[in-house]
Amino acid sequence: MELYIIIPMIVVIVALFFYLGWMFNSKVGKKSIISAEERAKQILADTQKEANNLKREKLLEVKDEWYKKKLEFDSEVNAKKQKLSHLEKQLIAREENIEKKFDIVIKKEKENKQFEKELNDLKKEYENRLIEIQKLESEQNIRLERISGLSAEEAKNMLMENMVNQAKSEVSHIIKEIHDKAKAEAKKEAQKIIVQAIQRTAADHSIETTVSVVQIQNDELKGRIIGKEGRNIRSFEAATGVDVIVDDTPEAVILSSFDQFRREVARVSLERLILDGRIHPARIEEVVEKVRQELEEEMIREGENTALQLGLHNVHPELVKHIGKMKYRSSYGQNLLQHSVEVAYLTGVMAAELGLDPMLAKRAGLLHDIGKTVDKNVEGPHALIGYDLTKKFKEHPIVVNAVGSHHEDIEMEHPIAALVQSADAISGARPGARREPLEGYVKRLESLESIAKSFEGVAKTYAIQAGREIRVVVEHDKIDDMEAERLAKDLATKIETEMEYPGQIKVTVIREVRKINYAK
Repeated sequence: MELYIIIPMIVVIVALFFYLGWMFNSKVGKKSIISAEERAKQILADTQKEANNLKREKLLEVKDEWYKKKLEFDSEVNAKKQKLSHLEKQLIAREENIEKKFDIVIKKEKENKQFEKELNDLKKEYENRLIEIQKLESEQNIRLERISGLSAEEAKNMLMENMVNQAKSEVSHIIKEIHDKAKAEAKKEAQKIIVQAIQRTAADHSIETTVSVVQIQNDELKGRIIGKEGRNIRSFEAATGVDVIVDDTPEAVILSSFDQFRREVARVSLERLILDGRIHPARIEEVVEKVRQELEEEMIREGENTALQLGLHNVHPELVKHIGKMKYRSSYGQNLLQHSVEVAYLTGVMAAELGLDPMLAKRAGLLHDIGKTVDKNVEGPHALIGYDLTKKFKEHPIVVNAVGSHHEDIEMEHPIAALVQSADAISGARPGARREPLEGYVKRLESLESIAKSFEGVAKTYAIQAGREIRVVVEHDKIDDMEAERLAKDLATKIETEMEYPGQIKVTVIREVRKINYAK
């Protein structure tokens, strides 16, 4: 066909199909739109319904929460109202009490004014009567002077003398009662503390001697000890500083020296020489020097062990060395280290009973005789030497004072010093603890009796119980009972001041009246 015919036909056909498509689509679209609108309406309705339900639920929850808060608020308000009501009642009660007290104060002020008025009246009356009494007294004194023949001054002196004598007697009685009561109570408490301390630190004692015995296997060794022409024994004595006694005592050699350290060096050295078998001057000097060094090291260990045993720390090394030296020192035959350890324990126990520092007390007790270990070239009492030594090595001031004052060379500044002094006396006074040379013992008894005889009115004196008691017989016509009491106290004080002695001394004053007649 011709092109101009085909093209229009195609256009017509396309238009026709377009029209048919549009018609079909418009019908289907309308149906879809209607269906969509219906579904949208349904969804809106459901949504509205759910929203309304949700709104009602939230409103109910809000109402419940509001109700709970309201109840809590009401409860809190009621509690505060009750508290305020209670406080209000208290304030009202206080106001009423204040008003009552105010009324009482006003009433008392009125009573005081009335009392002052009455007091003033009584005072005036008293002054008037006093004037009258003074007039009567003056008239009476004039009459008494005429009757007695004594002036007022003479009568006054006589009366005062009588009153003074009476007051002295009464004061003596009162002093005696107070003294007896205090003495009984103090003695009871002191005995309790001291007995407890002694019981808890009971120790065995042995007297130190000045000789040591070295056992040998047979008497043939004695000749080797002496050596050719005595050279071995002379060399040994020169090296050790002790006397070697080789006598007829079987299988024994005696070493004699007052110095325990030298004697111990000699004993150990001789035992080693005997075991070694080589006994000649060079070997003797070598062994003695070696033993001396070993014992000096042992003294330091002994000092450290003693401090450790007592629980004492931070003791200066030099003081530790002096403590070790105590092992080879003695006091009246009593080993100084054992004595010092015992004093430390006693002082610590008594300090604990009295609420004081027991460790400080132990330290003071251990070091109280440290001055006895110092070189003999240093002069002075051992208490003051120990005082300087402990002060030099920066010991506690209480310890330093206790060391220096335990024999009262200086004044005591703390109760621990008195405890050290007491413990020292207890340790030295134990039976068997010490021995005293006969000459010193006799001298002490003579001094004791001499002090007692120095008092006026003393007839006889007797030192008994090995110097533990002094009995004084007084003249009954010169000393009465009250003066006898004072004499015992004064004598005890003088003994404490002028004498040194272990333990304590009992002072007994005896006053008796004897009337003698004979039947014929």
